Amino acid sequence: MFNFDEANKTGKEAVDTVLKSYSSVAKGMQAIATEAADYSKKSFEEGVAHFEKLSSVKSLEAAFELQTSFLKKSYETYVAEATKIGEMYSDLAKSAYKPYEAPVAKAAAAAKAAVAA
Repeated sequence: MFNFDEANKTGKEAVDTVLKSYSSVAKGMQAIATEAADYSKKSFEEGVAHFEKLSSVKSLEAAFELQTSFLKKSYETYVAEATKIGEMYSDLAKSAYKPYEAPVAKAAAAAKAAVAA
């Protein structure tokens, strides 16, 4: 027989789980967007400063050295930032799934019990 109280409780738990997951995703996406914006701003400022230094160089050798060191630093900074943002996405996925762990485990146990019976 259908139990309305049990269905209501299950529905409320499902909605609570979705809201927790959504909240986690929203916070994670906001942190990632902030990090990306900060990196973009810093990168732009460093590029402008580099161009100013480059425009005041008197010799081709000095310009080549300056450009080489700038490109090396820019690449290293980019790799570090890409790694950091990748880790942030990984953490976001884990935190978004966390509210579903208990309900999924409960459903799996119920399904396993039903198969065993």
